[in-house]
Amino acid sequence: MVRRVAVIGAGVGGLASIKCCLDEGLEPTCFERSEDIGGLWRYTDSMDGGRISVYRSVITNTSKEMSCFSDFPCPEDFPSFLPHGLLLEYFRMYSRHFDLLRHIRFRVTLSVRKRPDFATSGQWEVVTETNGIRESHVFDAVMVCTGHFQEPYLPLAFFPGKPCLSTREYKDAEAFRGKRVLVVGIGNTGGDLSVELSRVAAKVFLSARSNTWVVSRVSDHGFPFDMVNTTRFNHFLDWFLPSAITKRIRFRKFNSWFNHANYGLASTKSSNFKIIVNEELPFCLLSGTVVLKPKVRKFTESSAVFEDGTTEENIDVVLFATGYSFSFAFLEESVRSLFDDNRSLYKRIFPPQLEKPTLAIIGLVQLTGSVMVGAEMQARWVTGIFAGWNKLPPTSKMMADVLKKKNPSERENLKLSFISYTDEIASCAGIKPSVLRLLLTDPRLALAIFFGPCTPYQYRLVGRGKWSGARDAILTQWQRTLKPLRTRVVDDSSDGSDGWCWMCLLALPVALTAAFLLSRHPWPGWSPRAGPQL
Repeated sequence: MVRRVAVIGAGVGGLASIKCCLDEGLEPTCFERSEDIGGLWRYTDSMDGGRISVYRSVITNTSKEMSCFSDFPCPEDFPSFLPHGLLLEYFRMYSRHFDLLRHIRFRVTLSVRKRPDFATSGQWEVVTETNGIRESHVFDAVMVCTGHFQEPYLPLAFFPGKPCLSTREYKDAEAFRGKRVLVVGIGNTGGDLSVELSRVAAKVFLSARSNTWVVSRVSDHGFPFDMVNTTRFNHFLDWFLPSAITKRIRFRKFNSWFNHANYGLASTKSSNFKIIVNEELPFCLLSGTVVLKPKVRKFTESSAVFEDGTTEENIDVVLFATGYSFSFAFLEESVRSLFDDNRSLYKRIFPPQLEKPTLAIIGLVQLTGSVMVGAEMQARWVTGIFAGWNKLPPTSKMMADVLKKKNPSERENLKLSFISYTDEIASCAGIKPSVLRLLLTDPRLALAIFFGPCTPYQYRLVGRGKWSGARDAILTQWQRTLKPLRTRVVDDSSDGSDGWCWMCLLALPVALTAAFLLSRHPWPGWSPRAGPQL
């Protein structure tokens, strides 16, 4: 019987895990190595203890309504996309509201190992050190909430002897003023830093090895991109339509902003589907303040040679934005060896080979939407298992599921569909809403859930942890999105909401009829995919 739970890390995953433990009547103790909450999102100028934090100018690339805790909406006066300071303030508000801080111990280093009787008890020994004082604790379960931003991945074996920096060491652009900078890697961070550096550097080169599609946070009619696009209706279309058609639709949509092939970013002939969020990068490329280059082949003493044979001379600084790897050094080796990446974990959470399922890895997942929402969903399911409400399948079935979903030919962990993954975990936890059932009992809410953004409040409508404010939070989410923009109001009687409602009413019967007919009479050559359960 699980009662005492060790939560490692007081970032977003740790805070959610503490709260979920309390909801299930468990006794959490959270250990945090720094002096405050927030994890990655608590900005600091220093590199104390090797802790990774965001850079000074960072702003979230998922909107507040799509990223908040499912029973605690962001304040309506907060902007849709939050600077790190406001996001940290939101975490503090959440911690105070649910009285989480009293369960956290700060400035703690630790090690975690299985108890000698682990095969029968499932218990863990956690040895902590604070201010030189060592203590040993016994816990019934452990939730590791340190995320995947732990150790920078630096491919220095390919470029020996070249001075370089990682994005972990980057805080602001001032140190790069007047320099010729090469940024290696075109993920969200590489794109952001290239833009920021272009304002002060003499020249910025951005090396990209993969085809990349660039989208803006600002979407149709000025609404947040993720709120417009991350909907159950769009998710249904992705499942219903052949993948070749959905791919073509996406490419056409992306290229409607600017032609990615003209900018050297991506081709519609590519099977790669990497997306980054950046409003300014296209203009920097258009104005020449950032120059896109292919993959680096080698470095010389002062230059970089690229795969297309071109060379850029007098490179002063190389900044690697090549991602991160995880390393749970505090876990004993016999446990660490059970998983080499998150695809070795059942549902990206549980090492299936453990004799007892009392270790959960929270937040080690990359989604097409907010990882914060995914981490909270994981924590809700895991604490339900610890409390005895949810059950895991036998080890053989978990191993089979892991092997089925793991592609050994891929080095990188691909991003998972936000709705697919959160729905999958919600179904395991018994908290996934049924659109069809709601259509009979609450049509207005059903339409908002199916056609509107898949905000986390949807997972508080049913099951354990049901929140009485979930319905109202869903129906008022657009008001909270627009509220911080109302600093200067103009007279406009139409906001487009009437047209949206009519579109919902017309499209829902079509979608449901198509789903029914397809399930009965699939067209030739069509193969069923794991699709949305309405």
